[in-house]
Amino acid sequence: MQMRQKLMTAAAFSAALVLSAVIAGGAATIIEKTSRQDVRIALETAGHSWAGVQTDGLQVILQGTAPSEAERFRALKLVGSVVEAARIIDGTEVASLEAIQPPDFSLELLRNDDGISLIGLVPASTDREKLVADLQALLPEGQVADMLEGADYPVPPGWQMAVDFALSTLKTLPRAKISVDPGAVSVQAIADSPAEKARIETSLARRRPADLRLKFDISAPRPVITPFTLRFLIDEAGARFDACSADTERGRNRILTAARAAGAKGDLGCTIGMGVPSPDWARAVELSLTTLAKMGAGTVTFSDADIALVAADSVAPADFDVAVGELESNLPEVFSLKAELMKKPEATTAAPEFSASRDAEGQVQLRGRVSDDLQRDTVESYARARFGATKVYGATRVDEALPPGWPVRTLAGIEALSQLVEGTVVVQPDLIRVTGVSGDPQASDKVARVIAERLGESARMELKVSYDKRLDPSLNLPDGPECVARLNAVLSAQKITFEPGAATIAAAAAAPLDALARVLKECQEFRMELGGHTDSQGGEDMNQSLSRERAQAVLSALRDRRVLVGNITARGYGESQPIADNDTEEGREANRRIEFVLLDAAPVASPEAAPAPAQEAPEAAEAAAGA
Repeated sequence: MQMRQKLMTAAAFSAALVLSAVIAGGAATIIEKTSRQDVRIALETAGHSWAGVQTDGLQVILQGTAPSEAERFRALKLVGSVVEAARIIDGTEVASLEAIQPPDFSLELLRNDDGISLIGLVPASTDREKLVADLQALLPEGQVADMLEGADYPVPPGWQMAVDFALSTLKTLPRAKISVDPGAVSVQAIADSPAEKARIETSLARRRPADLRLKFDISAPRPVITPFTLRFLIDEAGARFDACSADTERGRNRILTAARAAGAKGDLGCTIGMGVPSPDWARAVELSLTTLAKMGAGTVTFSDADIALVAADSVAPADFDVAVGELESNLPEVFSLKAELMKKPEATTAAPEFSASRDAEGQVQLRGRVSDDLQRDTVESYARARFGATKVYGATRVDEALPPGWPVRTLAGIEALSQLVEGTVVVQPDLIRVTGVSGDPQASDKVARVIAERLGESARMELKVSYDKRLDPSLNLPDGPECVARLNAVLSAQKITFEPGAATIAAAAAAPLDALARVLKECQEFRMELGGHTDSQGGEDMNQSLSRERAQAVLSALRDRRVLVGNITARGYGESQPIADNDTEEGREANRRIEFVLLDAAPVASPEAAPAPAQEAPEAAEAAAGA
């Protein structure tokens, strides 16, 4: 009986112990879940989404990577306000701070008649006093305003190169805004004339360092065109302009569209200028070109508001009358039309002529007929005034039967010849023929303007005036020796490298190839040799072949960059022309090179070469690994 009571007592104690444990465990789980939920809500609400929360009984474990030490401290303080600080276990980390990035350095140089202003953020190491003093020397009267700020950070790559280029450019531009960033320069300027604009643009492109990114926008005032001239013709050679003037961009587009509809092809130019006789200029030109296209052959010439329409003798009289009637009825007011249908030529004796020719050295010869001794003296004196007293040779003869107005026609011909560097003018009673070449892209316009102004808009003329950029003084293009010197200077500064023992150009050679292409685009008219050279390692024949293939590879790479290489010959010299000692690594490196050599100092036409033939891999390449 006593034993049974003892067992019952022990069972009661055990049951109470288990029940207490279950109650205690449930309470701890509730506290754990509640704490985790409360802390998580508080962190999310405060924006600490980087922090994670775990619980272990009464312990609250905070985890995650804080963006800063301050963020970490604020998160811990917040959790301490939710649960007791003794229960918090800090398992957080702080993100390692990256090095502070330097600021974006930039510089703006503004120059006008009042002075120069410097604006921007520059490295603290910049000698601003010297910079201001150098610029002040450009301004005898104006002032230099220094509005720069400095920052003590390292000078970024390309910064000094860009600043030096900007300063040298500012010295040549009295009205300009130049923006400088590391490795980049942007130039905005105003030129006094279109010729000055072309000179500035050429100078900027030529002086630009190979690694500098350059943008420029040079504006020039529109020229005053007087008389406002346009001449369009359709003959067996096709439809084309001898001269073209427009008052606006929109007007020029309308005129060129009408010209293409009339059959003109290729690149068409039209000078935009001031002095237009009517705001309806483009409409009048458009109507006239359309009328001429309907006729099929002839010329139309505008001299201000006077229009001369001359139809070829192949045009039927009925078609001529209809076309002229439509044009007269629709021309805007102010414009006056004079129309003529050419008659078929009759068999007659040869017409009298006067000719003036100018050669490449500037020598002028006057030949043909003049009306009397006084006109001979007048013509020769006028020519000497135009071309120089020692440049004119006269060989004219007197013919008293010449038609009226002959002296005026001959003087107009000499004035037209003055627009050419080289060419000939032939004057006949009913025609002036001008052929030649000029360094002025507007020479044909100017010749047409001279003849129309001196002889009237209905004067018959044949113009074949071509533009040669090498004769354009505003472009200041390099001659043959200067071209080769520039090309080899590029190769000295940035060597073209190849894969060992192969003709494959290394990827690092892209920059020098780009620089060569920029120079060659101004030098395509000169015959040159592109020579490949190797060191003395490997067999002589194999080096000869390898050097030729490398030169050809460079030529192909230039062609891929849209350079006309028809005047360049690739040749391999192998190891036969060393410039350094092949017994040293430095010498061998110097001997592995590409060089340009001038073959002819006189410019020639620039044909495009045929695609290079595929090259076979050089034999025994392993033996030439150092070549």
